[in-house]
Amino acid sequence: MPVLTFIVLAAFVGYIGAWLFGAVQGNFELLLFIATVVTGLYWLAERFYFLPRRRAAAAKLEGSLAQRNESLARQGITQVDTADPKAKEHLLMQPWWLDWTAGLFPVILVVFLLRSFIAEPFKIPSGSMTPTLLTGDFILVNKFTYGMRLPVIYTKLTNGHPLQRGDVVVFRYPLNLSENYIKRVVGLPGDEVAYLNKRLTINGQPVNETPLPDYSNEEEHGYRQQFSETLGEREHRMLNTDMYPPGVPESAVLPFEHRENCQYSYDGVICKVPPGAYFMMGDNRDNSEDSRYWGFVPDRNIVGKAFFIAMNFSDLKRIGPFH
Repeated sequence: MPVLTFIVLAAFVGYIGAWLFGAVQGNFELLLFIATVVTGLYWLAERFYFLPRRRAAAAKLEGSLAQRNESLARQGITQVDTADPKAKEHLLMQPWWLDWTAGLFPVILVVFLLRSFIAEPFKIPSGSMTPTLLTGDFILVNKFTYGMRLPVIYTKLTNGHPLQRGDVVVFRYPLNLSENYIKRVVGLPGDEVAYLNKRLTINGQPVNETPLPDYSNEEEHGYRQQFSETLGEREHRMLNTDMYPPGVPESAVLPFEHRENCQYSYDGVICKVPPGAYFMMGDNRDNSEDSRYWGFVPDRNIVGKAFFIAMNFSDLKRIGPFH
């Protein structure tokens, strides 16, 4: 078992190292699931096999010492050497290969359950959601608002609440399910979403937007026009700039399912959202590759609702809820 355990642990370390250096494309959720299963098996083996054997060996030692003392007492010998107090402790001690597997199982299990069904942390990798979320923000994502899903296979366990326009959502990128994206829900199933001349219209109704003072965008080294936009029941800030063209170049549009539901022109795009899918856009409208470029997000790809900035090492004042 020590050799087998060493091989298992070495495989985990090697996989993580290859992931960090870009040699393989890692899947943390799958890795955490496997770690939970493997350490759980070791925990069961420890609880029902290895620990009882160690306890039996310790009891046997105590019994043999008691028999020895009784035998010596019958011979009139009362002054006997006492047993090494560390002998029993040594027999009961958990070996290293169980300490690094079964001993870690409770911690790994708690992390796995919290991450899978309660909340999951994410780091914002780009400026597509500026000014709502900035590069480097560490956010928390609610995993049960839209219904809990089994990890890895993503089968829904509960229905939860439906997505609402204006929600900030983390989802698995439709063209590469191993990547997670974060955008704002703009179109619900059945909606007709039009983004023409930098104005957003849903089902023929223009979305209300109010000009705000220009936003100093340090990531893009310049100022951007800022607006307050109302999607659903809440307002949020978004950026839009006249200097960028309103439309999406056909060459930049990737092949996607239900591509026929979208019409592209120099002025922008009009899309009919298919059943069971959503149209997503970034708040930094001119610097966001979103549903305009790669299509709709199926409901099965939804990971959860982003709701809280847990940390930003460059600006601690950003910690708190957002919408």
